[in-house]
Amino acid sequence: MRIVLQRVSSASVTVDGEVTGRIGTGYLVLLGVGQGDTEEDCRRLADKIIKLRIFADENGKTNLDLAAVGGDLLVVSQFTLYADCRKGNRPNFIQAGAPDEAERLYDYFVWYCRSKGQRVETGVFGGDMKVELTNDGPFTVILE
Repeated sequence: MRIVLQRVSSASVTVDGEVTGRIGTGYLVLLGVGQGDTEEDCRRLADKIIKLRIFADENGKTNLDLAAVGGDLLVVSQFTLYADCRKGNRPNFIQAGAPDEAERLYDYFVWYCRSKGQRVETGVFGGDMKVELTNDGPFTVILE
């Protein structure tokens, strides 16, 4: 599982002209599912994200987590995180998870975050999504 996590002051995703998810302060989570990923991977990464302390405290130090700032998650599926561009000019996605299993794990990841009390907005799995964000910092983290 690969995640590109961006600390945002706002983010939204639109599909077919309709906003499917919108948050203020929080994280935009671009989530890619790879072959062999499991529910345990989902739980481990979700727990890490929820507890990650990358918001500034009163002294300007990155010391606060999502709960401390009242932050939310916008989770967007992105199989292209598994693009392999080492050979040629056209990426291959052979390491990306099969669509049915990837969607199941994406849904599980979202469910698990919500089960931890986290407010979660989403895109549409497999949809042609337009993502807008105001990256706060910018602050971007890659998790596997």
